[in-house]
Amino acid sequence: MPLGGSSKLLKALNEAAALGHLLDHGQLTRAELRALTGLSKPTVSEAVRRLADADLVVGAGHETGRPGPNAEVYAVNPDAAYAVAMSVRDGAPSLTASLHDLRGVQRARLAVPTDFTRTDPATAVSATIDALCAAAGVGRGPVAHVQLAVAGAVDPRDRVIHHVDVPGWSRRGLLDDLTTAAAVPVEVDNDVNLAALAERAHGAAQGLPDGDGFVLLWLGDAGLGLAIDLGGGRLLRGARGGAGEIGYMPVTVDGARDLHDLVSGEAVRALAAQHGTDPTDRLTDNALLAELAGRIVLGLAAVVAVLDPPLVVLGGEIGRAGGAALGEAVAKAMSRAAPLETEIAVSTVEDDAPLLGAADAALSAVRRVLLDRLRQPGA
Repeated sequence: MPLGGSSKLLKALNEAAALGHLLDHGQLTRAELRALTGLSKPTVSEAVRRLADADLVVGAGHETGRPGPNAEVYAVNPDAAYAVAMSVRDGAPSLTASLHDLRGVQRARLAVPTDFTRTDPATAVSATIDALCAAAGVGRGPVAHVQLAVAGAVDPRDRVIHHVDVPGWSRRGLLDDLTTAAAVPVEVDNDVNLAALAERAHGAAQGLPDGDGFVLLWLGDAGLGLAIDLGGGRLLRGARGGAGEIGYMPVTVDGARDLHDLVSGEAVRALAAQHGTDPTDRLTDNALLAELAGRIVLGLAAVVAVLDPPLVVLGGEIGRAGGAALGEAVAKAMSRAAPLETEIAVSTVEDDAPLLGAADAALSAVRRVLLDRLRQPGA
């Protein structure tokens, strides 16, 4: 490579290093950037200047309270790029969406009732991006990535969403149509997989070392799911995107065909009725919790025997309704049913977990693209 090309690449790598630290730390002085990057004072100053010229970095005031001149503080330009997260479900609201700036701050959030029997998903997604930008008072141009959470399995081979109950979301060609309509990259992932990302970053799995995995058992009102975190947020999706479809696990108990027949929202409501309990808020009846835990363990014991995770998190509407009492009941039932010891915890994510995970994934994608562009000048 000619010397000029090498110089250009080196400058780009320096800029990427500086921007990466600003994304990680929020605000830094040039002295702090020098300490983090190991670059010289002139090199850091040049990198910051070039990033500011590209509207990726802005001044964020001056550091005070220290001897000597007040150092200027720099931060990423929050409006340099936006990430969009959407959660799609068969129910109300059928589409929930949020817009996040480059700092990760949520700038707008909408619940959009959508009749997917009348509205094509690609049209709905594009219109929702427009609505988010209007609500945030920003233009659509900086929107750089959209992440969708869908209750289904995304097959990477045929690029079709399988096992999804929302009308229109299983048609062939939809993934390409979504990207075309949005005019930016659109990724679709299973909602429970994305909920696991939220649990790792914000919930019960937050304290796990990066090398440790966990499983999230999603006990949802509308269905079941299992996300398998292999460590550090790396998810096992399977050859056809169907890893974790635990609701289809065969179970021949009390006339049930599969685990869904025993632990779905409908099944839990029927079980609660037998105990004279309303499960819409909290599950507090000890007998009900013990019986429900026994049903859960029929599937969970097999998961633990195969994967041996250090932690199982119970999430979803039913998991949250059962709370710590359900966690204790499941742990007690597991001690009798499985020879391997596994910690049982209940989700601590208060927000819409699939949407929150989708936001994290979308923001990571936006930041990764920005850094990759800097590292490949002229590409």
